[in-house]
Amino acid sequence: MTRRRRRLVLLICCMSLLIVSLDNTIVNVALPSLGHDLRAPISGLQWTVDAYTLTLASLLMLAGSTADRIGRRRTFQTGLVVFTAGSLLCSLAPSLGWLVAARIVQAVGGSMLNPVAMSIITNTFTDRRERAQAIGVWGGVTGISMALGPVVGGLLTDTVNWRAIFWINVPIGLLALFLTWRFVPESKAPSARRLDPAGQVLVIVLLGTLTYGIIEGPAAGPGVSAACFVVAAAALAALVVWELRRPEPLIDMRFFRSAPFSGAAVMAVSGFAGLGAFLFLNTLYLQSHRGLSALAAGLCTLPVAAITTIVGPLSGRLVGTRGPRVPSVVAGVCLAVAGALLSQVTLTTPLPLLLGIYVIFGVGFGMLNPPITNTAVSGMPLAQAGVAAAVASTSRQVGQSLGVAIAGSMASSAAAYRVNALYGLIVLAVALLTTGRWARATAERTAARLTEGPQVTLSQG
Repeated sequence: MTRRRRRLVLLICCMSLLIVSLDNTIVNVALPSLGHDLRAPISGLQWTVDAYTLTLASLLMLAGSTADRIGRRRTFQTGLVVFTAGSLLCSLAPSLGWLVAARIVQAVGGSMLNPVAMSIITNTFTDRRERAQAIGVWGGVTGISMALGPVVGGLLTDTVNWRAIFWINVPIGLLALFLTWRFVPESKAPSARRLDPAGQVLVIVLLGTLTYGIIEGPAAGPGVSAACFVVAAAALAALVVWELRRPEPLIDMRFFRSAPFSGAAVMAVSGFAGLGAFLFLNTLYLQSHRGLSALAAGLCTLPVAAITTIVGPLSGRLVGTRGPRVPSVVAGVCLAVAGALLSQVTLTTPLPLLLGIYVIFGVGFGMLNPPITNTAVSGMPLAQAGVAAAVASTSRQVGQSLGVAIAGSMASSAAAYRVNALYGLIVLAVALLTTGRWARATAERTAARLTEGPQVTLSQG
């Protein structure tokens, strides 16, 4: 494959990342307008966001293994078709229920895009240096989408209406579909992992009932919440037992014997819970309480995106030169401080002061991403590194979903931001605990066990 064609393949993959990541942020700024038109309560707005992120979290690993089995280009094209169709359905939704259903369709398609696109990039760029540069470009698109999402969403909502935020995906999706058919070669894994339908169902039940209990619990009553949490706990226990029995599980539970891996998962859930809550709460605060337009509210979040884009590469260099501890600790401190300061914000808080707090949050979030990925794969055998990174990506989506669910169920935004400060403290504590000598030793022992072969089933002892 020529260098020019490899770059074109990277561009196509980045187009898919752009539209999937854009939908994580572009919808938030349109929530007040969307809620007004569809007469949606706060819980309805939560489901508009969480239906997307939860479905992504549930299906990411399944999509990756399916692509390895039936073909990465074929899966990628299917994902583009489903995501584009889901976007069109979202723009035509006559009610909240139809919108949430269309968001699920969107996410089903989205789950086939990002993990599969990373596999395509890995197989296209075989030179280590070129691959590193390609992954760097890939990571930069995430920052761009975070910056563009609120601004583009605000502009479209103000000038057209909230439905226009979904129209933008249609031409990009169709163009990416044509270019994939024309330029992306087909590839499969030499030996694909077997599917794990029971494990997949248990993951969906776990995440779905947990989120439903948090979002709908305040209105439905403590009995419904308790029942949901019991079912979620039972699904978690069954998932652990089932996955330990399978030679090729959906989630290899042996990974969690590595303290760095477990720490990365906890930090991903906590940090992205903070991001989900931040985006959800600030949209409502800036538009519903301070009276800003959707575009103005989107512009107010630019400091977060700009600082994240600047700090992210710096964090990556720190991870490479000094390890993950320093950027992880900085991330935890900044997220905790930003949460504490935001809990004191009122309707009369000067806008420059508010934007300054946003900058602190942006520094924390920008510092967090590189050490999560690095720590997740730290000490893992090369053959297992991709699966470990996929679990970290799933943890990010789970965290964002739970962050929105918990923030929307709190009695006040001040209380929700105090929980955000707690997320930062969790990141700080876990970073200190899982980046030392003891933690590295557990990663080495785990790597040694993983290279021994398939996991031993419970019946074999």
